[in-house]
Amino acid sequence: MSTPFPFTAVVGQDDLRLALLLNAVSPAVGGVLVRGEKGTAKSTAVRALSVLIPEVDVVAGCRFSCAPASPDPACPDGPHEVGPGTKRPARMVELPVGASEDRLVGALDIERALAEGVKAFEPGLLADAHRGILYVDEVNLLHDHLVDLLLDAAAMGASYVEREGVSVRHAARFLLVGTMNPEEGELRPQLLDRFGLTVEVAASREPDQRVEVVRRRLAYDDDPDGFAARWADEESAVRARIVAARALLPSVHLGDGALRQIAATCAAFEVDGMRADIVMARTATALAAWAGRTEVLPEDVRQAALLALPHRRRRNPFDAPGLDEDKLDETLEEFGGSDEDPDPDGPGGGGQPPQDGPDEGPDDGSAPGEAPAEAEPGEGGQPQGGGEQSPVRAAEPFRTKVLSVPGLGEGAAGRRSRARTEHGRTTGSRRPQGALTKLHLAATVQAAAPHQLARGRSGRGLVVRRDDLRQATREGREGNLVLFVVDASGSMAARQRMSAVKGAVLSLLLDAYQRRDKVGLVTFRGSTAEVALPPTSSVDAAAARLESLPTGGRTPLAAGLLKAHDVLRVERLRDAARRPLVVLVTDGRATGGPEPVALAGRAARLFAADSVASVVVDCEAGAVRLGLAGQLAVELAGTAVTLEELRADSIAGLVRDVQGNNRRAA
Repeated sequence: MSTPFPFTAVVGQDDLRLALLLNAVSPAVGGVLVRGEKGTAKSTAVRALSVLIPEVDVVAGCRFSCAPASPDPACPDGPHEVGPGTKRPARMVELPVGASEDRLVGALDIERALAEGVKAFEPGLLADAHRGILYVDEVNLLHDHLVDLLLDAAAMGASYVEREGVSVRHAARFLLVGTMNPEEGELRPQLLDRFGLTVEVAASREPDQRVEVVRRRLAYDDDPDGFAARWADEESAVRARIVAARALLPSVHLGDGALRQIAATCAAFEVDGMRADIVMARTATALAAWAGRTEVLPEDVRQAALLALPHRRRRNPFDAPGLDEDKLDETLEEFGGSDEDPDPDGPGGGGQPPQDGPDEGPDDGSAPGEAPAEAEPGEGGQPQGGGEQSPVRAAEPFRTKVLSVPGLGEGAAGRRSRARTEHGRTTGSRRPQGALTKLHLAATVQAAAPHQLARGRSGRGLVVRRDDLRQATREGREGNLVLFVVDASGSMAARQRMSAVKGAVLSLLLDAYQRRDKVGLVTFRGSTAEVALPPTSSVDAAAARLESLPTGGRTPLAAGLLKAHDVLRVERLRDAARRPLVVLVTDGRATGGPEPVALAGRAARLFAADSVASVVVDCEAGAVRLGLAGQLAVELAGTAVTLEELRADSIAGLVRDVQGNNRRAA
């Protein structure tokens, strides 16, 4: 086993180190979510923490890490006698993003369970992580079925494995630590709320600090053991401080004043539920114990808020996490905070002070653009904007009609289109290819029944052989690649109209986030088309690009379609199983170059030839409508919907009206 990088040798990242140490002091805080750009020591710090956590007492030989003083009465390796037990280092178990369900919760030998009635169980990662750390790198990329299992274990403190009436249960209480790069997509809200604390990390912009990072990393790579030895004293001191803080923790008093500040802060920032209040209380108590105090002070409450609330105040996926510190200070002062600024470095300070986050850049949506040029006639006699116009803000998003890819896919798990998956409703059975994961009991019994006499069956038990086992085939939902192709030309440039268009695309992006899709954005205007955002799991990035999208110029519709076709070709090579859905947002007009309409039609037929599912969102407005978007949908072999029809409530109302008319006609 390689020597981990010393925790105390990590340069900077004070908030990250403090959050991890508080969880080491009080695992009840609930874990840490570390968000930040790549190359910021996220994984290094987490792996280094495991060395500092005190050893745990376990029952000798128990695969489920039962505590000898209070063993789990339902432990599969039990029952255990209460006794002294043995000590072992606390474990840090890593959950790979691509792990199987059996690897996470454990595997049950179905063949032996059916034939012999024996619960032969091989523990999974949840059992290994009990009373330790479960670390998930790139936790935002974790498949939904694994997230569901993590949520169940975190809520109940136990893991259940159930297969066709045979069940195994064991305790699974662990410190959940996850790292993620927000550019690759966000977490499901349910899992996000399960992390007690969150920290944002970024690389330092100070040259001296960056030099020190490189110097230490090179020294560690050259001689890991020697480098660790040089930091051994610092590591021992931190380890001793954790042990002392744990011993002091039960004696820390959380007064009514501090509790009132916690409740008022959570109410002021309108966080959902009561988990935030509980986490803040536990964090403030751990901060006091870490500082060697038995009384929670206002600065502990403030630091706890900065760590526990930023990820809980997000109202939708496009809200950036963070906390208004001025509002926080006002709330703490109003509800009993000290008039003096706390000195975290002075006696009794609450640990390291929070670091300032990276400077926020200017709001692209409000950046001034060039004045619109004089309009010129466009296709169909409509005015065509000649110059670039400043970006307009998107209208309020709404719940959209469900758009899906027809047929049955086999892509990554999600919530949009029908697909063959490991999870979902059972639709049939087949012979297992590799390890059996989901038994089809009826099909297995049916396969074994004709052979019972030849196998010399005696008694009530069914004689089952490996060849009799049948795997259940299931149908669920997959995530798709939703590629937005947005017309940003002059014919779309009316501010109120473009605001509605952006609101519609933003609504579809929200829908893509909820359905676990990848998204991409192609825009076209003037004389060219460009990939504004290559396919990504980060709908935040797509929303940001959409907000800053300028408009104006001619309408190179064919160029936009050809660019989108090229994007799909490249993505097909990267992930052939993920099926695409093209959402073309346009009024259907095409200008610029020879025969622009005919050229656009030929480009559209490329999508039809490849059987690419497509939807045209018709943005044509005005009393006179040419129906060009509808004609384009025919060329694409797709469907066309208006902006109004895209709303889920409008569709539902239309269905009710049709049903009512049918009943009256009958």
